[in-house]
Amino acid sequence: MKPYLFLFSLFLFIASSCKQKSKENKAEISIEISTSKDQTPKDGRLLLIFAKNNDKEPRFQINGGLNTQVIFGMNIENHNPGDKIYFDTESMGFPVESISDLQEGEYYVQALFHVYETFDLSTGHTVKLPMDNGEGQQWNRSPGNLYSKPVKLLVGQNGLADFELKLDQVIPEIEEPKDTEWVKHIKIKSEKLSAFWGRDIYLGAHILLPKNFDKHPEARYPLMIFHGHFPSDFGGFRTTPPDKDLEPDYSERFNVKGYNRIQQQEAYEFYQRWNGPDFPRFLIIEIQHPTPYYDDSYAVNSASQGPYGDAITYELIPYIEKEFRGIGKGWSRFLYGGSTGGWEALAVQVKYPDEYNGCFAACPDPIDFTSYCLTNIYEDQNAYYYESDFKKLEVPSRRDFLGQISSTVKQDNHLELVLGDKSRSGQQFDIWEATYSPQGQDGYPQRIWDKYTGEIDHEVANYWKENYDLRYILERDWDKLGEKLRGKIHIYCGDMDNYYLNNAVYSMEAFLENTTDPYYEGEVDYGDRAEHCWNGDQENPNHISRLRYNSMYVPKIMKRIAESAPAGADLSSWRYKE
Repeated sequence: MKPYLFLFSLFLFIASSCKQKSKENKAEISIEISTSKDQTPKDGRLLLIFAKNNDKEPRFQINGGLNTQVIFGMNIENHNPGDKIYFDTESMGFPVESISDLQEGEYYVQALFHVYETFDLSTGHTVKLPMDNGEGQQWNRSPGNLYSKPVKLLVGQNGLADFELKLDQVIPEIEEPKDTEWVKHIKIKSEKLSAFWGRDIYLGAHILLPKNFDKHPEARYPLMIFHGHFPSDFGGFRTTPPDKDLEPDYSERFNVKGYNRIQQQEAYEFYQRWNGPDFPRFLIIEIQHPTPYYDDSYAVNSASQGPYGDAITYELIPYIEKEFRGIGKGWSRFLYGGSTGGWEALAVQVKYPDEYNGCFAACPDPIDFTSYCLTNIYEDQNAYYYESDFKKLEVPSRRDFLGQISSTVKQDNHLELVLGDKSRSGQQFDIWEATYSPQGQDGYPQRIWDKYTGEIDHEVANYWKENYDLRYILERDWDKLGEKLRGKIHIYCGDMDNYYLNNAVYSMEAFLENTTDPYYEGEVDYGDRAEHCWNGDQENPNHISRLRYNSMYVPKIMKRIAESAPAGADLSSWRYKE
């Protein structure tokens, strides 16, 4: 998609008001878009951001944590160039819900237009959604989106003085990664997805080649699939030692100094292991499958996103195996990943039991919807509040290993509602909805709950149960799936997961350990006081083990191959030393 080349001017006129503003005394914001070209976006989400600092642009300071700044949003539909737009001052904001409630003080203000495109789906619906443009579905850095330079202004006792923002900046296109000796990049058109979306849709992958790939044309390789969020390139692999002049940074998440140096060192050590004489020769791939709803599709078929599961399993994987000499059999394919990737690894294994020979699911997104984080979507009436006659206590969504809470389910969902209605925020709760929900009459996913109030729709919940509740599906279909999945399921989670994902793992473990016909013969393990995303390493801290996904499960994979490969399987061509 080419960047839009035009001037997009935003004029905001805020009516004077007293310190205690009333609903009758509303601000008035007028927006004027002018251009000499016909490339003006007609549809999208207009976002207005207020930040107390300009350490980085306001558009990069919006999040669900305690340090978030303030954002407001409204839809723009069927805009005609030259028409004046009035920003709806009733539009919802986060975490300040109304513009009239902004605190007094100095702000840096920035506007951004998140562009939507029109899709004519094979279901007969027409929907307007943000197309991924190579960034992994990120509203604040998606190529083609328009934004203004931050402007400093004062909110005083009388509100805001008139001011003007010019949306004259366009986010540039992203340069695609280049092939190297070790890492190759492919992109294919998916016929299945293109048919669903009514336009060409592509799947991509970054492939890490084994040592001396070109010197062993006789070799056929097993495949390891590292599921997770949109990867810009193959990560965690470095052929040179860490940069000596690299200025050490600080990781707030892990409270570790010089984490950038640690990451480079770990990437270099993986390269050394990958080249070792006794390391088995595999293909490792990281998949690019963003959708108009999120940075990846969750790797399964769904009503609103289309047949991504089939497209990945029956189009992309066979293509890669053909091009890079994969063995191409179910016994030779393995799945792993953490968080979103953990759910995907387990879900793909369950949905396609014969096509893969084992999954290693770390800190998976909820795998039992009786523990959809802290919500039981089947029994609870409201996702935002605990049931009580007199108290109104919000349900938490995020904690640290000591239990300190930084956000709630209501707050996370209200931020999403500001970023985009109809599941279009590109954020976590909306992608779960876009993946698990039936398609509504308007072509968008049906809400699992009212996005503003939190009231749960139990008919939608039942649809989720029958199609995507992995623990329920295993219990319901164990007589068909049990033998196919025996020895293939491995799940790992910290018992202080930041998003309470361990709760669903507990109930999954209870089911698996009580299966007897057959016994699942897999593994479920927990990290003591470990946060998101603990992946089964009992020896190293989380900030180290999360950098070792590509090698830590190899011994278990090799054991699985030895136990399960069929008679006559190729167990030798890929075991060369040099």
